[in-house]
Amino acid sequence: MVKLRNQKEYEGNPVGLSKTTATTMAKELDRHLASFITLYQQYHKHHWLVEGPQFRDLHLFFEANYNQVHEQYDAIAERLTVMGIAPTCHPENVYKLSYVEHEPEGVFRIRESLKNDMEAEKTIAIELRKSIKKALEHEDFGTKSLLEGILLKTEDRAHHIEHFLGEDTILAPEPSMVTA
Repeated sequence: MVKLRNQKEYEGNPVGLSKTTATTMAKELDRHLASFITLYQQYHKHHWLVEGPQFRDLHLFFEANYNQVHEQYDAIAERLTVMGIAPTCHPENVYKLSYVEHEPEGVFRIRESLKNDMEAEKTIAIELRKSIKKALEHEDFGTKSLLEGILLKTEDRAHHIEHFLGEDTILAPEPSMVTA
């Protein structure tokens, strides 16, 4: 019988990080991994359910976002393995670790979905900054660099969502300006 190792068991790493640094930063990365998986699922849901006059633009926007988020959580999981830690993968554990709350089942109006996405992105950006600071304190420059790149893309997605939520800038003429 093959003995499986505990997923959080430290196995050492080939990059020279101390056990303390690796295990400390792995906890941070695992939380981000879980939260990005949650965000990925939410963007995918919105991609499937979007309706309305901006369907095509939003459908493609959500697709681009979930593809980018997938790349980001894959990079986080790969970093965990470099550190000698197995990433959290089981859905129950992902749910427990995620600091982003998954939107409930059902269809939401698109504005509400976008607001939920922007709130999730904002929460992730705040948490990423905390982890970047911790990585710097532990001299884990690889994790710091990885998270800084992810942070920039997270902030960019939030900024683009803000544009979709903006008020229409094409205004009807004032009634006094209309001439017969």
